[in-house]
Amino acid sequence: MQMLIAAAAVFLGIHLLIAGTRLRDGITGVIGERAYLGLFSLASIAVIVWLCMAYNTAGPTAENVRLYSLGEGVHDLGIVIVGLAFFIGVQGFFIPSPTAVGQESALGKESAVQGVTRITRHPFLWGVAIWAAFHLAVNGDTASIILFGTFLVLSILGTFSIDAKRKRKFGAAWEGYAAKTSNIPFAAVLSGRGSLKLGELFGWRFLIAAVLFLIVLFAHARVIGVSPFPGGYVPF
Repeated sequence: MQMLIAAAAVFLGIHLLIAGTRLRDGITGVIGERAYLGLFSLASIAVIVWLCMAYNTAGPTAENVRLYSLGEGVHDLGIVIVGLAFFIGVQGFFIPSPTAVGQESALGKESAVQGVTRITRHPFLWGVAIWAAFHLAVNGDTASIILFGTFLVLSILGTFSIDAKRKRKFGAAWEGYAAKTSNIPFAAVLSGRGSLKLGELFGWRFLIAAVLFLIVLFAHARVIGVSPFPGGYVPF
């Protein structure tokens, strides 16, 4: 369990204490943006692998006690909730967005506000947050609380960190984009600063998200070892 805690601390640390902070600005000023992104990506992948390995190791140990159980009713909501996470998160990959790494050039373009970015300008991170929050609720063991809690905290705080970084770098240009979108899902729509266009939400990006979700859904029991279906149904 100590290894899992250490991995979680490092994962949070490199993102919250480096990425999106003025320390990052200083590093990129010395080694350049591309070198920084390459090194940071390698470090992130390495720590995610470490985190997952530590989670798998901690799972069957006596230290991994179950602290709560919210019942089968919560488990049975998984298909809907995780489906929503895929709906928002996966589609966000395919929309040029100034909040995404290497896509700052999308700032000021009309294409940056379409589809799920009308819901939130951070669709991927909010997709991760929804996915992590569900798994945090449904599991309840110590190892899962550490793992999914880490992803939940990082994904939500990450949205504010990215906003602050873009504001420092782009100033008024960022303010114009931020005025038409929102970090918190649906905030721009509810405040009247933006609007939803259903045709943009259910196009080819939706089909890709749906296919990926169905693959994960039907493979989950075999790959992860837990059925996401009510009653523990295993499709094959």
